[in-house]
Order: sequence, then C-alpha cells, then structure tokens
Amino acid sequence: MSDKRDYYEVLGVSKGASESDIKKAYRKLALKYHPDKNPDDDSAAEKFKEAAEAYEVLSDPQKRQRYDQFGHQGMGGSGFGGGGMSMDDIFSQFGDIFGGALGRGSGWVSVGGASLRRGSNLRVKIKLNLEEVTNGVTKKIKVNKLVNAEGVTYNTCSTCNGSGRIMKVTQTILGHMQTASTCTTCHGTGKIIDKKPGDADSQGLKRQEEVVEIDIPAGVQDGMQLSVTGKGNAAPFGGIPGDLLVVIEEIEDENLKRDGANLHYEAYVNFVDAVLGTSIEIPTVGGKAKIKIEPGTQSGKILRLRGKGVPDIHSYGRGDLFVHINVWTPKKVSKEEKAMLEKLKNSENFQPNPTHRDKGFFDRVKDMFS
Repeated sequence: MSDKRDYYEVLGVSKGASESDIKKAYRKLALKYHPDKNPDDDSAAEKFKEAAEAYEVLSDPQKRQRYDQFGHQGMGGSGFGGGGMSMDDIFSQFGDIFGGALGRGSGWVSVGGASLRRGSNLRVKIKLNLEEVTNGVTKKIKVNKLVNAEGVTYNTCSTCNGSGRIMKVTQTILGHMQTASTCTTCHGTGKIIDKKPGDADSQGLKRQEEVVEIDIPAGVQDGMQLSVTGKGNAAPFGGIPGDLLVVIEEIEDENLKRDGANLHYEAYVNFVDAVLGTSIEIPTVGGKAKIKIEPGTQSGKILRLRGKGVPDIHSYGRGDLFVHINVWTPKKVSKEEKAMLEKLKNSENFQPNPTHRDKGFFDRVKDMFS
C-alpha cells in the first residue's frame, strides 16, 4: 500500500478535471511553493516536488490512464519512474509552465526546446532621494559577479553522450517503463570541462567586478524591486545569466513627507500673518513655490498644489502637494506685547464664535476631493 497522497488530491482537482484545469492547479501550487519564494523551507520544497510529480503523471494522457486504473503501483511505485526527481529535473521538464512569473536562480530554462543552465540572481540595494524618486534617474553601480573565464574548453560528457539525461528502465506490473533523470556526472549540461585557467572554479566561472547601468523610472517606492535581465551571475557551459534584482531604499526628505504619490508639508505662520494674511515660500521637489495665506486663515487649514507630488509608476498621473497650515503661538511675550494682546483680548473680533467654527480635518480633506 503506497503512502503517497492521491495525485488529484495533491493538485486539488477532481478526477474528471480537464487538461487546462490540471495545468492551472499545478501552476498555482508551483508558484506558491516555488523554492525562490520559500528559501530554506524544506516543507515548501517537498510540496513543490509533490505537485510536480502529480502534474507529471496527470498531464500525460497515457500515464493518467494507467494511474486511474492501477494507482501509484502502475507508476512503478512513484511518479518519475520510482527514483524521484531533482529540482533541476523539474525546471528542465516543466520550466515553461511558470510563464516568467518567477525566475529560478541557478536552475534551468528552456530555449528553443533545449534545456540550458541559468545563472543565479544577484540582489543589490540602491538609495534614492526624493528628487531622484520623483524624476527618475540612471545609476551606475559596481557589481561583484560570476563571469565565464576565458580559455575554458569542454568535452562531451561520456556518461550521457551529451544529452544531459540518463535513461532508466523500471519494471512495473505493466512491463518495462523507461524514464529519464539528470546525469550526475555533468549535472545535466551534457559537457565536462577539459581545460580551465587557474582563477576559474570547477564550472569554469570566476569572480569579476562589473559596472552596471540601471535606469530607474519615476515613481518607485521604498522596498520596490526592479529586475535587470541578464546582469546577474553567469551560468556555466554557455547557459543563460541570471538577473540583477535592484531593491529601492528611499531616503526620507527632511521637509516633504511622502504618502504614495502625494507629498505633505507642514507650514508654520505667526499669529499676525494668520490674521492679516501673507505670502510664504515653501519647498517643492527640486525647487520652491510661493503660496498665499488668506486673512483669517485657521490653524489646520490644508492648501493643495495640484501636480506637485510624485508620478504614479503605474499610470500617467501625478500626485499633489498638500500644505498643512499651523498657526504658531509664542510661548513667551514681552510686557509691551502682553499689554497689546490684553487690549485685543476683549475685542469682539477676537472671540471664538462656535457658529463660524472652522471645519474639522476630515471635512476639509473631503471638500478638496469633492
């Protein structure tokens, strides 16, 4: 009695599921438990392999028919011919099903029907100030990466005759079953190194510093990750290089606070200017702007400067700059100032009038967007 789970149960589909449903179910599980998405998680890796094993059988009409009739015993005791399948086998055979949704660091890719090694991805962090985030910027950074060493020569692997695969025959109740697995001599490349320079490793690679130019679009946010195709580590034996993953770290501006595509600035005016009205200069991204403070402006009033925010990276729109007006109240006054204020204290114009109370914060913001 096999201790394996039912393949239909593994993929979460019924026995009458269509080929399309099976593929969708597998892709969903493969993306969920993908090794690059769950590093150092043995449980996720096992579920990833289990899903691939189920898909390998149920996606093949003949294997599915045998499985429906004989169960796991008809598969020779296990999917993948009884010997299990490595991660390289899975990516070599089913790599195209991921549709580019996730890469595979140091794995395999399928190009024109041929399986090629893929170099591992590199990750770097780039710090950007608000002006660079708003306008976009091109950065040049130094990356220490693996490259193919010059002067490396190869021979065809004699174990697999250059195919990268070893054919195995397994006896089942239905007769002999032929399955393929990755060649352990060349690790699926079909080649072995004949000669290499002294600074190259066992795969013909060496470390070298390279300057990479990165175009960063306007509107990126802190924590966002950009991918520069082909600028990661090289792959051995003429494979495809990995990608350079660029993580954005946004430096907080000392004056302007970002909220998505919008910016906020706290402006302070003295009591007299709030009463009589004035004009003040405020900082904007890369410059300054002059705004008018109307007579009688209340503390907490918000002024809106349209289009003075950050571009939305997902659209052609641009956010706004909101200026929050704060009326500054002095903590100390001179005797002369106190005397003048005492004279004004009892004036009718200086008495709070509840019937003319300024709107609250949320009402003011609502009015601005209505």
